Amino acid sequence: MKRYLFNMPCLPLPLNLIYYLLPLLALLMAGCTSIPDGLQPVKHFDAARYLGTWYEIARLDHSFERGLTQVSATYTQRTDGGIDVLNRGFDPAKNTWRDAQGRAYFLQGPHIASLKVTFFWPFYGGYHVIALDPDYRYALIAGPSREYLWILARDKRLPPAVQAELIHTARQAGFNVDALILVKQD
Repeated sequence: MKRYLFNMPCLPLPLNLIYYLLPLLALLMAGCTSIPDGLQPVKHFDAARYLGTWYEIARLDHSFERGLTQVSATYTQRTDGGIDVLNRGFDPAKNTWRDAQGRAYFLQGPHIASLKVTFFWPFYGGYHVIALDPDYRYALIAGPSREYLWILARDKRLPPAVQAELIHTARQAGFNVDALILVKQD
């Protein structure tokens, strides 16, 4: 005698769980790559100009970079259309450098600065450029929620007026800029 659940045949317990949990897991993981409500990624994005090394000027605190100084991100083109990511930072408490290698893929095509990034597959996080200097000298990056924010620059320091402008933009976008950590770069 066949058993049914929601008009579908019941599978053995492990398969049954996978069958019903997989769509839920996919839905939850998709939420980790979305852009926060009310924000828009940069359009007319030129990925080739964005490649190279960027220095972290400021960030909101999170566990995977906590305590790190001299943080940089280097982006290189992948043959499959994605971008390789190498994040690097110095841990002064342990007197060691820490590296994280990942890969990123565009969510809406290469001309919209909205990507999903993974450092441990199959888990992805959102990477959304929400402000970008026309000369690609500095950028404001949002994660999947307003708990993630980075200010990046091509140089290790930003002119104070530019940094203040980016912080103001982030405040207007609803980020808690009072919690920003200014990253030591020397």
